[in-house]
Amino acid sequence: MPTGLIVKALSGYYYVLADGTETTESVQCRARGIFKKRGISPLVGDRVVFGLTENGEGTVDEILPRSSELIRPPVANIDLAVLVFSVTEPALNLPLLDKFLVHTESAGLDTLICLTKHDLLSEGSSPGGVSEQLAPVIRLYESIGYPVLVTSAREGIGVSEVFDRLAGRIGVFAGQSGVGKSSLLNAMVPGLSLETNEISMKLGRGKHTTRHVELIRLQNGGLIADTPGFSQLDFLQVDAEGLSGAFREFAPYAAACRFRGCLHLHEPGCKVQEAKEAGHIAASRYDHYIQFLNEIKDKKRRY
Repeated sequence: MPTGLIVKALSGYYYVLADGTETTESVQCRARGIFKKRGISPLVGDRVVFGLTENGEGTVDEILPRSSELIRPPVANIDLAVLVFSVTEPALNLPLLDKFLVHTESAGLDTLICLTKHDLLSEGSSPGGVSEQLAPVIRLYESIGYPVLVTSAREGIGVSEVFDRLAGRIGVFAGQSGVGKSSLLNAMVPGLSLETNEISMKLGRGKHTTRHVELIRLQNGGLIADTPGFSQLDFLQVDAEGLSGAFREFAPYAAACRFRGCLHLHEPGCKVQEAKEAGHIAASRYDHYIQFLNEIKDKKRRY
């Protein structure tokens, strides 16, 4: 039985790129009914065993083990999450960036922060080429351990660096609508011509242009999923006790807290709170942690 990779899911069909072939044409497949009975759905990024039918289409017969899985966007076997956030139009949203980081950390994904639309900043750049207003943000996230790239698809800045990071990997672009994911992909893949959108000045956000998840092949052997933009994330797989584990910089301090299961709120002997007061943990990151903790608690109360 042939094996392959699901590169697109649309309207109940799964498009499988067969292994060991030179063609870039995918096979349109339906999933076997057994998956629905088991409560399983094939995902873009899944490696599968499939069979060919007489009409040239196929059926997905088996889903091979996954190395990772995201619920939103629904993608499997991702090696690298590229969190795409614009520096302006829409404005840089650090609470949302931290929320995305909670999800990628919880899923165990390598993460790259990509700050787009640098050409739209009115402020002059520092000698290193980065706007002075961005420098503190970059220092913060790099100090935590996240690589940060500043890009401008219009001016070609940083595009090749993002492209190189994706070589031979399956990546996912995630971020709000209108932050420039499609523009960045168009700059990386000549002739792709994904639809881009203008920002609604009234709402300060873009209209959704990407309607489904699809893996786009790069010339360096990488594959990238351009996903529907969204500005809201629910904490589907993160509980209150596990949230602090998604904040990398908390780890060395949390291990020394007096109480096991410390939520780093008002507990005596909490080393995370002490580190925040001493300036070793950024106040913005701690504040977002508390905000997310309250969201998780509220969600639990509702259910």
